[in-house]
Amino acid sequence: MPKITNFDEAHDALRRFYRKDTTYTLDRMQQLMDFLGNPQDTLKVVHVAGTSGKTSTAYYAAALLKAAGFTVGLTVSPHVDEVNERVQIDLTPLPEKEFCQALSEFIGKVDASGILPSYFELMVAFAYWYFAREKVDYAVIEVGLGGLLDGTNVVVREDKVCIITDIGLDHTEVLGDTLGKIAAQKAGIVQPRNDVFMYRQDGEVMKVVEKTCKKQTATLHIVAQASHSTITTLPLFQQRNFHLAEQAADFTLQRDERTLTAGQREQARAIYIPARMEIVERGGKVIIIDGAHNAQKMHTLFESVSAKYPGQKIAALAGFVESDAFRLEHNIKELTANVEHIITTSFYSEKDYPKYSVNPKAITTWCKDHGYRGVQTRENSTEALQLLLARPEPVLLITGSFYLLNHIRPLLLGKHDPPYRRI
Repeated sequence: MPKITNFDEAHDALRRFYRKDTTYTLDRMQQLMDFLGNPQDTLKVVHVAGTSGKTSTAYYAAALLKAAGFTVGLTVSPHVDEVNERVQIDLTPLPEKEFCQALSEFIGKVDASGILPSYFELMVAFAYWYFAREKVDYAVIEVGLGGLLDGTNVVVREDKVCIITDIGLDHTEVLGDTLGKIAAQKAGIVQPRNDVFMYRQDGEVMKVVEKTCKKQTATLHIVAQASHSTITTLPLFQQRNFHLAEQAADFTLQRDERTLTAGQREQARAIYIPARMEIVERGGKVIIIDGAHNAQKMHTLFESVSAKYPGQKIAALAGFVESDAFRLEHNIKELTANVEHIITTSFYSEKDYPKYSVNPKAITTWCKDHGYRGVQTRENSTEALQLLLARPEPVLLITGSFYLLNHIRPLLLGKHDPPYRRI
């Protein structure tokens, strides 16, 4: 294949891997990793699964290990701005030239295998392959969907550390329609004799996780809520995510006979995590960007916003990817219960596979049918943003699908837009 030299060419090269699989299996991924020599099993891995908070927890875990002096690979999904976010070294996405050169070489290897992975499988395999080639000390790996049959779940080392964040009802069409079924998928990342870290959750969840850990002779560490006030500078939900990551990192570092100073912990707490209650300021107004795409995430987001800006009125710009009616309805309920005014919009994205937004007029109709009148629709996301910025509310929120944020964030945070300041 022609050499890839820039991000545009990378996106073109990745299009042939777009696939929305109707089957959920690890078979193809395992075949590809076998062909590559199973580079994932040369890595010390921290594996992060869960419904809410797993990206932030992965970032914090990587930051803590980096602060202790380790070289750390990190892969997350979906990416927010650019595809190189899926392959990071020490919390820095690979530079465009380096990323494209490596991706070009890797796709050549995949073509030689005769295996046609999905976009997600390709990018996960690429991350494992690249991290192994660079001989990182640790690789922090965020699960894409579920856990048991997720493309990341090809690591069989006994020293893997698993983190399971809060579990809720999401992706029920794939993972199951009860907390127990979903917990079984999330706990599927646990391999024999792993160490597993999580908060105590719903009894149905705990029963499944405890059973899985017992079957795998794995050690389950139930993390107590933080009892100190050293992380109150973070939003409420990030305090929870950081503390969970910190407990897993402390265990991992102790095993390696390393510790973190207070200054190193503070350094890790202060890292920038894109589109997770990301706050910018413009003309005295606060603009919050957060990819809260299910009701559990949105509920915790509003708890954090209310704690940081008590009593402040909020206007929101929102868009959601096409999904089941249950998920959409609960998202809208959270929005209408917490904001004064909603602007709905549409988007299209080609991350992993082509995705379309829910028709924004359908959201507007639902709101009005349920007695909520403060809602408008703008099909064009740029026009919707301008409408939001003209609102009188002191707090402006842009939320919903990360695929919407991919369109909006460059408009707010572009290099040539100095009125905006990240705070």
